[in-house]
Amino acid sequence: MSEITPDVVEAHGLNSEEYERVLNALGREPNLVELGIFSVMWSEHCSYKSSRFHLKKLPTKAPWVICGPGENAGVIDIGDGQAAIFKMESHNHPSYIEPFQGAATGVGGILRDVFTMGARPVANMNALRFGRPDHPKMKHLVQGVVEGIGSYGNCVGVPTVGGETNFHKAYDGNILVNAMTVGVADTDKLFYSAATGLGNPIVYVGSKTGRDGIHGATMASADFDEHSDEKRPTVQVGDPFTEKLLIEACLELMATDAIVAIQDMGAAGLTSSSVEMASKGGAGIRLNMNAVPCREEAMTPYEMMLSESQERMLMVLQPGKEPMAEAIFKKWELDFAVIGEVTDTGHMVLEFNGEVVCDIPLGPLADDAPEYERPYVTPEEYKAWAKVPAMGEVAESADVGADLLKLMGTVDLASRKWIWEQYDSQVGGDTMQKSGGDAAVVRIHNTPKALAISTDCSPRYCYADPYEGGKQAVAETYRNISAVGGLPLAITNCLNFANPQRPEIMAQIVGCLNGMGDACRALDYPIVSGNVSLYNESKATGGGSAILPTPAIGGVGLLADHEKMTTVAFKNAGDEIFVLGGKGSHLGQSLWLREIAGQEAGDAPKVDLKVEAENGASIRDWIAAGKVTAVHDVSDGGLLVALAEMAMASGLGCNLDAELTTAEAFGEDQSRYVVTAPAGTELPGAVRIGTVAGTKVAGNEVSALREANEAFFKDWMEA
Repeated sequence: MSEITPDVVEAHGLNSEEYERVLNALGREPNLVELGIFSVMWSEHCSYKSSRFHLKKLPTKAPWVICGPGENAGVIDIGDGQAAIFKMESHNHPSYIEPFQGAATGVGGILRDVFTMGARPVANMNALRFGRPDHPKMKHLVQGVVEGIGSYGNCVGVPTVGGETNFHKAYDGNILVNAMTVGVADTDKLFYSAATGLGNPIVYVGSKTGRDGIHGATMASADFDEHSDEKRPTVQVGDPFTEKLLIEACLELMATDAIVAIQDMGAAGLTSSSVEMASKGGAGIRLNMNAVPCREEAMTPYEMMLSESQERMLMVLQPGKEPMAEAIFKKWELDFAVIGEVTDTGHMVLEFNGEVVCDIPLGPLADDAPEYERPYVTPEEYKAWAKVPAMGEVAESADVGADLLKLMGTVDLASRKWIWEQYDSQVGGDTMQKSGGDAAVVRIHNTPKALAISTDCSPRYCYADPYEGGKQAVAETYRNISAVGGLPLAITNCLNFANPQRPEIMAQIVGCLNGMGDACRALDYPIVSGNVSLYNESKATGGGSAILPTPAIGGVGLLADHEKMTTVAFKNAGDEIFVLGGKGSHLGQSLWLREIAGQEAGDAPKVDLKVEAENGASIRDWIAAGKVTAVHDVSDGGLLVALAEMAMASGLGCNLDAELTTAEAFGEDQSRYVVTAPAGTELPGAVRIGTVAGTKVAGNEVSALREANEAFFKDWMEA
């Protein structure tokens, strides 16, 4: 075996202090297999060593939370003996290096996190961030990522029902691909990952292990440089058809009493799955590496343990159930192998060719992984560092209608139809509302209920003011779910930031988490699962460009009666238009200010969480009572953009009672909704601003707005 030199230790991403901890844990020098295992388990991607201290402060409990963070996915009670199971994960670095496979395997991995817990996946979502459209690599990256997401989801038969896509130069050298899956299970058929039962067999199921994805978790825990393209071998290769077989085989076995524990092989593959199962169960684990199904010749234990080959699971079975389980997996044409057993040693022991090649105490590997309380600057120091200019004088718009037309054609507001038309959103037959509305809505099969799902984040707000941006990301999902008639229940998140060893970046992380935590507490909207992705920056673009702080939030809510669901489209000429939450006055950090006035400046809009909760409750009450005909939240672009989107969804225009000022038209004040209702309807707290009428919005024909809105992607992709 290779000699462990300081260079070998450094190549495994461990600093000298961490290596000292390895020596203390073992009481000797590790061999290469042991070093590799410590390397991936203590990587940022697996151990959250820079964020754990702050993550502990987040609210994770509520009467309807069955399982919070720490398992494969979060679980909430949705009544009638049913649970919703969901999580969001990042696949950022792999998607930049190899966009199709990076995005595809991101979808595959998050699907496994959900069906591992006993759920049938019912919906996929995503949150994507790309650089400038005129960047030489960007069109290739967008095409590859969208094709990868569509290909995997479409083949595996789970509808992709919504998401969000942003563009900003900060993502030129490091795109973000965050994937979310939601599943449904019976509350008495949930499966967890803690390995228990001395002598119980450990079985490997799914695809064979190859050399793809070795060191994927370590690669995801480092920033990019000019050699990033050489990391292609660390990107996994996915097979959605095998994943479909794996879902069906696992669900079939889950209908029996054979499974004690189950864990998917995600980041760090066989290492993380076996370590997590054993440490959660307070047990030990012994694996025979000669029994691991391999698809390549002469694979070493090091390669087997660190491979991130896709479509693989690890299970602990009840003794004697192996033949039945094997028959199920063989029927679905999948590998099945007994590769070890649960022990009471508290150690992970690996044997190969009759020799022990690894013997590590599990405590230090899992629970005692390094945890850093990294230094961060104060909000005042951060503001000085961020150099967000104060908003200069802006003249009143000379033509609000012309500004609206221009805004609807910008990359930020352009229709994402080119993207979502590549996703099968209808497979399964339960999709009631897909991309293009406020939240996706998926009916829970054979019930009157439905789940409302939304992914959101405004990174420009998070950069200008991390605390307010963190609040806003949570509040935006709350608003989108309320807007379709859903009761927001819980969130998952994907926390994407740059290098946490820089105190300014750490200030973004702490600020955003504090804002998220306060919003979740105020809105009774706990965090049940999530993922942290750090070191999202690239030296390759020159000068070490960091992404904008991007704490993407995935929210899930419940509609008790999907018949009452609302959509954004204007419904009837003559309906009155109301705004709840005021017309608007805040132009700081708005799209209008950047795109029309040429200033990326000002403070992020403040989120009054008390008002947010009150306005959401009013909207849900009005929807439940059948008072309103259309609802849309006011977000990017402000009130006039919201009205234009309602018009484009229907073909109907609107007449406003009074001309809007620039700030009223385009201000991005929070906690606001536009609603329509039949003439004479009383909506306490809402202000009437006009009626649904004609085919124009602010002097623009709806057809002209739609043409401008759909032109960007069409022109870019056909060019």
